[in-house]
Amino acid sequence: EGEEIADSTTPFPSKVVTMAASLASFTGLKNAATFVGAKAEATIKVPAVKAVGTKEVTQAKLKVAINGFGRIGRNFVRCLESRGPDAIMELVAINDSGGVKQATHLLKYDSILGTFDADIKITGDDTFTLNGREIKVVSNRDPLKLPWKDLGVDIVIESTGVFIDEEGAGKHITAGASKVVITAPGKGAIPTYVMGVNADDMTGDEPIVSNASCTTNGMACFVKVLDEKFGIVKGMMTTTHSYTGDQRLLDNSHRDARRARAAALNIVPTSTGAAKAVALALPSLKGKLNGIALRVPTPNVSVVDLVFQVEKKTFAEEVNAALREAANGPMKGILAVEDTPLVSTDFYGTNVSSTVDSALTMVMGDDLVKVVAWYDNEWGYTQRVVDLTLQLAERGKFE
Repeated sequence: EGEEIADSTTPFPSKVVTMAASLASFTGLKNAATFVGAKAEATIKVPAVKAVGTKEVTQAKLKVAINGFGRIGRNFVRCLESRGPDAIMELVAINDSGGVKQATHLLKYDSILGTFDADIKITGDDTFTLNGREIKVVSNRDPLKLPWKDLGVDIVIESTGVFIDEEGAGKHITAGASKVVITAPGKGAIPTYVMGVNADDMTGDEPIVSNASCTTNGMACFVKVLDEKFGIVKGMMTTTHSYTGDQRLLDNSHRDARRARAAALNIVPTSTGAAKAVALALPSLKGKLNGIALRVPTPNVSVVDLVFQVEKKTFAEEVNAALREAANGPMKGILAVEDTPLVSTDFYGTNVSSTVDSALTMVMGDDLVKVVAWYDNEWGYTQRVVDLTLQLAERGKFE
């Protein structure tokens, strides 16, 4: 959720390297190219040059800064780099309390993503280069004191999980940024956009937007398909979710008594607002969905189990057929359907928001449906953060 956040080029697990490096025929399964900066299939593709008469004029790239260089912040750098040189925005600054040495080390070496196949060099006390492009590292916990105006920052990726309301996220705008994308559920009147669900409603005039949570992204896309096809009456969701940095490695104090227990030793039941938050993207489902999370001892990839009642009588094959049609059509690159019996590590590095496990789809009494879907709660989610930011960059007005 918002709180679920969280020079060998061999990624972990090592078997990923045997897979094809090209995403030309992207299926939604993991691919080594997603880890090492190769061009990933994007839902937004905008060229960096435009033709004017017989001449080509290079457009200045929009400048992006990251506030909070944790799991999602570092994934964002890799995901953005994977889009190649034609992306219309570039990273110019990172706010990380650990400074440039820690930021570059954790960007280069990652226990889940593997070693980043990128040229990263520290060039000063507060600067480093990523494939030759200079990035400034600042360390200040007060967004009002960040140098966004001096650096000409257009968009801030707010990934601390702290500044998620208008007052908090708005501090970045006061500091000189034009737009803010929150990588967590927003609070108050901040609009929530989910790619493939309601992101087309974004005008670009919004100063602050939320990309919702990883679990909301993981279920909203297939919920939209099934609600339109069969009509959802009500439903209950359980996400079996990998542990995150919000939990304790060993038993220690926490505001949530369950999350206070050792993350790698326990199945930890906890709350999640992901099911309710689907209604922020699909208002017709307000009050119809709820659920819980079970945090489990795996470092990445989660699986959502949604059981719901439908208005139109159906059967499992029809449910899967509707999901396949969407995955091969309007939801291509967002939703996938998998027929092979796989497990969580097989979904490391999936670019899609959600992969339905077709063998686990069930229908009882022709109106009670179960759908199970896998999602990479780090990489897949962050690809949507990049997509949404690119769309905001395309549609927004910047001085």
